[in-house]
Amino acid sequence: MKVEQKGHTTIIKDTESSFEVFLNKLTEQYNSYKSVNLIIDITHDKSFEISNLKQFSYLAKTHKKNKKSFVVVATDIDFNKVPTSITTVPSLLEAHDIIEMEEIERDLGF
Repeated sequence: MKVEQKGHTTIIKDTESSFEVFLNKLTEQYNSYKSVNLIIDITHDKSFEISNLKQFSYLAKTHKKNKKSFVVVATDIDFNKVPTSITTVPSLLEAHDIIEMEEIERDLGF
């Protein structure tokens, strides 16, 4: 797991041998990230599937309750099948854009 801080956002890249190992580490260390916007970058994991994405549901809901953004960056998936509760985009640039828009919405009280 590689962690990178950019302003008010933390980018966590999956560098583990399996998705389950990555998810367990992320869940165990979640308290240290709950006060920042999170981008979960799983683009290097070519075996990643929609079923794996659904395992982020609890973290995504918890993070959004704390009024912070939770965005997953994934490639090679069918974005039409992604659950609406998990914001998923195909690139880091789009993830940063989503967080910017959500920050503006929170500032405006939406």
